[in-house]
Amino acid sequence: MTARHDCTHEERQARAVATLAEAEKVAAARARLEHTRRRAGWTPPPEDLQAAAPDADPESVARAIVLRQLSLAPRSRAQLEAKLRQRGCDEAVAARVLDRMAEVGLVDDEAYAELLVRSKQSTKGLARRALAHELRKSGIDSDVAEGALDQVETADERAAAEALVAKKMRSMHGLAADVQARRLAGMLARKGYSGQLAWPIIRDAIDGAAEHRRD
Repeated sequence: MTARHDCTHEERQARAVATLAEAEKVAAARARLEHTRRRAGWTPPPEDLQAAAPDADPESVARAIVLRQLSLAPRSRAQLEAKLRQRGCDEAVAARVLDRMAEVGLVDDEAYAELLVRSKQSTKGLARRALAHELRKSGIDSDVAEGALDQVETADERAAAEALVAKKMRSMHGLAADVQARRLAGMLARKGYSGQLAWPIIRDAIDGAAEHRRD
């Protein structure tokens, strides 16, 4: 019994180190994006270029819209296309502007997908299934999405699920074991974890809780 507790403690330390490493990767990816913007001579454009420069050509207007969006957060090409349509930009003009942005590295779906996966996994604890849904919502091509999801290892998913369960257990002290189990299962399902992975973790967490141990 003692050996099991020692191993669990070591595993928790390892997961903490892994979580920190993932957070550092996300920060580094954001830094690379900012570096690319600076190299491309990027500066935040005015909020409404048409109002600021009524005679601006359509491509300048489209470019300003894209740069404004990228100044707020990383975006996929599909998200930028949707914003340009919303603002009434001609489809051919939008395509030319986005193609040029892709050439200089400001629009990069592969980098965006990898950043989204790392960020959502490290901050939200999402599993592959939920991450795939987030990528589809962002309009990421299936091949690009699959490449980004390849960085998610089964061991990483299990570690994330264990961390989520441990955190949730601290907020459910005093509840019956079956209530805790249902709530944990629901939480993990919403985050994309399969029952095959979730239930052994849930059982271990509940069985190991001091409140459920028999003297």
